[in-house]
Amino acid sequence: MLYDERKLKRGNTWKKAVKLAIVGAVLLIVYFGFLHLKIQESMHQPIPGEADYLIILGARVKGSVPSLSLQYRIDKAAEYLTANKQTVTIVSGGKGPGEDISEAQAMQQALVEQGIEEARIILEDNSTTTYENIVFSKKLIPDPKAHGVIVSNDFHIYRAVKIATKEGLNIEGVPAKTPKVSMPKSYLREYLAISKYYLTEFFGR
Repeated sequence: MLYDERKLKRGNTWKKAVKLAIVGAVLLIVYFGFLHLKIQESMHQPIPGEADYLIILGARVKGSVPSLSLQYRIDKAAEYLTANKQTVTIVSGGKGPGEDISEAQAMQQALVEQGIEEARIILEDNSTTTYENIVFSKKLIPDPKAHGVIVSNDFHIYRAVKIATKEGLNIEGVPAKTPKVSMPKSYLREYLAISKYYLTEFFGR
């Protein structure tokens, strides 16, 4: 009799654990769906013209050559700067492992090659994170209330604009393409990065 009661209790405990796991999985899917929706919304906002400044967020450089993700950001920025002659740009990104030059320098060189005047390009080459990209770039903007745009790969725009707005910048996003081969990894990492941002905002930096 005692054995049967223990067996029944173990069975009930197992059922509860399975139910909790299913509920947890559903909540996680719903949460990631919410994050994906916010990312998608930020990717499809109208792109404003005639911004006072443009910030390009850094990404990996292979030696001295921009990665494909960074090249897409550079190309989108060059397109915007060509169409908006009065806009100056801040190229933001330090030098990491495996990089012979800073991400900022790689972006500067690539923009000049695409016909953007060097006088319109301001280097910020100390940052190592998105948060630092924005905070360090803000120091180079004479008027933080000026109208700006921020260029990054499309999956990254939502968080980048959130951080920049929180730091007091009047800024909107300009999304560049994301390499198809890196989409799954990029989105998963971004879901985690946004979650970390939410937690940091809730509990304080």
